[in-house]
Amino acid sequence: MNHTSPVQDSQLKKTLGPFMLWGLGVGYVISGNYFGWNLGLAEGGTWGAAIAIFFIIIMYITFTFSYTEMACAIPKAGGAFSYAERGLGKHLGFLAGMSQNIEFIFAPPAIASAIGAYFGIFFPEWNILYIGIAAYLIFTGLNVVGLEVAATFELFITIVAVLGLLFFAGVTLPEFKFENLQIQGFHQGYAGIVAAIPFAIWFFLAIEGVANVAEETINPQKNILKGFGFALLTLVILCILTFASAVGVGGWEAIVYPDDSGIASDSPLPLAMSMVVGEGHWNYQILTFIALFGLVASFNGIILAAGRTTFEFGRVGYAPPAIGKVNKRFKTPGNALLFNMLIGIIALLTGKTGEIITIAVFGALGLYILSMIACLKLRKNEPDLYRPFKVPFYPLFPVVALIIASISMIAMVIYNFNLALIFFAMLLGSYLFFKLFIHKA
Repeated sequence: MNHTSPVQDSQLKKTLGPFMLWGLGVGYVISGNYFGWNLGLAEGGTWGAAIAIFFIIIMYITFTFSYTEMACAIPKAGGAFSYAERGLGKHLGFLAGMSQNIEFIFAPPAIASAIGAYFGIFFPEWNILYIGIAAYLIFTGLNVVGLEVAATFELFITIVAVLGLLFFAGVTLPEFKFENLQIQGFHQGYAGIVAAIPFAIWFFLAIEGVANVAEETINPQKNILKGFGFALLTLVILCILTFASAVGVGGWEAIVYPDDSGIASDSPLPLAMSMVVGEGHWNYQILTFIALFGLVASFNGIILAAGRTTFEFGRVGYAPPAIGKVNKRFKTPGNALLFNMLIGIIALLTGKTGEIITIAVFGALGLYILSMIACLKLRKNEPDLYRPFKVPFYPLFPVVALIIASISMIAMVIYNFNLALIFFAMLLGSYLFFKLFIHKA
């Protein structure tokens, strides 16, 4: 009779190389090119949104290199939680981990809702909510069965989604006119830049999930840098290409407000494509179909990363120990994945997609702020820690990322005050539980 040790019960299997990491990094994020970002145009116009995106790209470049330093030095499934706990202590470490959990648990239900809506285009008789729940069951099951299976599938659908964006740009860029960027280009002034920040973040949200599979990466000290770096480069190119080709065919209003209802659209690329070829054209049909791949890539990828963050919380005793157990057959964080699915389905049932996205962005910014402070603190407190990769231009990169993330957080609070109260109430409530029942010292 075989007996597994406690160490084996909490040990994840190493299966990932740099190409798989690239697929995960791009896949986590790529749905942001297909929906959501265009809402920033309504807030800031073409130039207000573009300036916000410029600063957010700087934030993600400086943040990603700083985060990679910690991921290579401390390759743990907990990501930001593991780094912040080591650099800032248990209390701030807990808050970083909770911010990360909020980001990764609340992003998938918003994407599940969008998957249901896109399926509804092809099968209008199907119930959108049931499609979203079915997506949760299928992709949670896929991740329980094994990381290699989930990551291979992720790589395939991510490549299709990237090709879809290149296909879109190839069809629309010949119709690009610079004067279309000028229409209502800066209609809200400087305040519009600030208001557009959350939607600029949606272009890159969750790329940091690459660090959460560091423990399952072959030779993480080298491969994490390659995976992170090439994923970010790909996403920056796709972001600029998508923005320019979508807005350039008819101005920003045409891809935000498709009719006179004043209701913003969640499908900017099909709207732009329809202006070039018409809705009946096969190019339009192909793009709408491929957009589904982009949504599924992010949905599956973030479920994968979320399983690791929740798993680490259970493994170190900050959540019920059962959540930190590895599935004995598949060597995956099965209990954590199932727990996240239950929370996600509950959030999905609320039907508040926009609000769920905003709460996920709050979680991301909390993670970015605390992890950059941890990066600075670890350099000071542990100068001799083995760092296979060191962030360039230290301390400039982590400081710049920290400043832009902090300004973004303030902007988010100003423009989403009620949701900010909910986010901080979740942090405070979980912290009080942690302080009273888990870490009493």
